[in-house]
Amino acid sequence: MNIRFTTLTVFFLAGFGLLASNMYFLQVERGDHYRQRAQAQSGAAALLAAERGAIYFTDKNGSKIPAALNKDYSVIFVVPTEVEDVAEAVSQIKVAIPQTYTEAYTEEIYTAELTASLSKKNDQYEQLIERATEEQVAIAREADIKGLHVGTVRARYYPFGSVAAHVLGFVGESAETGASEGQYGIEAQYNSALAGTPGRFGDGGEIVGSIPGKEISLTIDHNIQGQAEKILSKLATDYSAIGGSIIVQDPRTGAILAMASYPTFDPNNYSESNLEDFINPTLQEVYEPGSISKVVTMVAGIDTGAITPSTTYYDSGSLTLDGRTIKNWDLKARGTLTMTEVLEYSVNTGAAFAEQKTGHKAFYDYLLKFGFKDLTGISLPGETAGRLTPLERYPRDINFATASYGHGISVTPLRLITIISAIANKGVMNQPTITADTPSFEAERIMSESTAEAVTGMMISAVDKAKVAAIPRYTVAGKTGTAFVPDFEDGGYTDDVINTYVGFAPATNPRFTILVKLDKPAGAPLAGQTVVPAFAEIARYALTSYNVPPDR
Repeated sequence: MNIRFTTLTVFFLAGFGLLASNMYFLQVERGDHYRQRAQAQSGAAALLAAERGAIYFTDKNGSKIPAALNKDYSVIFVVPTEVEDVAEAVSQIKVAIPQTYTEAYTEEIYTAELTASLSKKNDQYEQLIERATEEQVAIAREADIKGLHVGTVRARYYPFGSVAAHVLGFVGESAETGASEGQYGIEAQYNSALAGTPGRFGDGGEIVGSIPGKEISLTIDHNIQGQAEKILSKLATDYSAIGGSIIVQDPRTGAILAMASYPTFDPNNYSESNLEDFINPTLQEVYEPGSISKVVTMVAGIDTGAITPSTTYYDSGSLTLDGRTIKNWDLKARGTLTMTEVLEYSVNTGAAFAEQKTGHKAFYDYLLKFGFKDLTGISLPGETAGRLTPLERYPRDINFATASYGHGISVTPLRLITIISAIANKGVMNQPTITADTPSFEAERIMSESTAEAVTGMMISAVDKAKVAAIPRYTVAGKTGTAFVPDFEDGGYTDDVINTYVGFAPATNPRFTILVKLDKPAGAPLAGQTVVPAFAEIARYALTSYNVPPDR
């Protein structure tokens, strides 16, 4: 009994001794280290923070390319409790760390901010420069100002800068808690998973380690994304447009290979951009799609058996319904036309004829089936659904006629490309995905395979007739859309336009569906002058990059 008691006593004493030794090491030997890190990272909580999970792009071979990582940055901060003379310290810091002054940010404001920060007598940390340059760090160290320090902080880094910024989002300071959190894009959508589980201090004062955040792999191909952004930026600049978007999708799976918007921003320096630049217009903004809707109208008519590609009607150049007259975009009257020719020449009155033959209820039901009023469910925050309000509140003939060619109804670019991808995928609609590990969703057949093939043939004919979107040795199916921008103040429409082109290639075995949209180009040019050549350029790049064999 005495032996067992002695053994247990020795064991517990050794354990307590080891614990005491460890606590001494943490609190005394390493105390300065942890205090410095706590100061440099705004408090002890940063010591326990989990490593945020990385985000990756995926190339055509399935390899992961870092899109968002964590990096140590130099930070310049002051410890107010070490400052003896606030006025003198402020004067010294203003010389050592000069600012660029503007009308909105004057020297007086900078002086007041420094004075307020340094006057917090019980404060251990006040950050001055979050991501200091090597030059700023050298100056701060040489200045040898009491209370001024240089440390490091672990922060988010985006190696490709502005590439896919709207998809990625950024990590910033929460307005409510002040803590770092994902904002916009994937960073916000998967913030909890990416953030991981922070460490904590145990009951005995020991540190319980943190659990790193989850890694997220995207379907975005950084090469196609980069090319899309380059083409979009030049397009918007050349035509003095206020914005634009390009989406590239694999119609077989729904995977988004590129999602570009203009203007963009650099998530490494997001504070330098305007708040509205963070909005992803491909899924957060709706618009009237214009003549691309004629494709949807043809699907509804053919799938119900109301028309065929060879059905004819007589185009007089105008159509009057409910006291209002609609005309063709080019003001021409083309006489007898087939439905295929209606798409080739983008004839408004022909689309209205097809809708009338289909019937209002059936036409409306197909718009619902295509998801005009539904979210796609993509793994990105803030998605908006389209609207069919005129057809629901004022179900008049004229409203259904204008809806047949894409006026009065609205949709997001993401929903629009998803619809066209369903035609490319032989009538089966996939949910658009942007993360590689998104659970598979059951695809939905929204038209017969024969209807999809018939409408694809009509779209191919439209491309071959116009030639602008044609790519040598490949069949291309596509459709333009030029829609006037509504006047939300006075009613009616403005003189501004939104140009869109959506198509897929190779049309006989589609690998890519591509949407190009340009907002309010100067002079209101036609889509054939703007977005169609841009479509052909990005399509050629994608086909070449993936070594897709020609089908013509």
